[in-house]
Amino acid sequence: MARRFPNNPLVGVGVVIIQGDRVVMCRRAKPPRAGCWSLPGGGQELGETVRETAVREALEETGLSIQVRGLVDVIDSISHDDDGRIEYHYTLIDFAARVTGGTLRAGDDAAEVAWFTLDEVRALDTWATTIEIIEKAFERFADD
Repeated sequence: MARRFPNNPLVGVGVVIIQGDRVVMCRRAKPPRAGCWSLPGGGQELGETVRETAVREALEETGLSIQVRGLVDVIDSISHDDDGRIEYHYTLIDFAARVTGGTLRAGDDAAEVAWFTLDEVRALDTWATTIEIIEKAFERFADD
């Protein structure tokens, strides 16, 4: 199914990878929000659970192996074009995770990846909802 002007919502999975007081962010290489910073993640594939998607996407985009710690939130991202048509519609499932291995490097759909503190994330060019998700993840999972 087409990502742009889809017939149905698409499932996207994001990962808040926490290590100490830092979180991994990816600069998006492709639309929507190309050039903006976001959580690592991507589309769920047929036959894949959302947790499997989180693990796969984290590895593909960041080079990091992760262990999913828990669900942070589920949100909808709906964008319209200038004519009011739905250009993008994603149901986004965000998980918190910890690093279990690998080396941080940009891959797949990420133009760049880096570790940021929460204060640094707040200063990035990112979607306000992404900041809310990261704040929730730190509240619930930072001490696990």
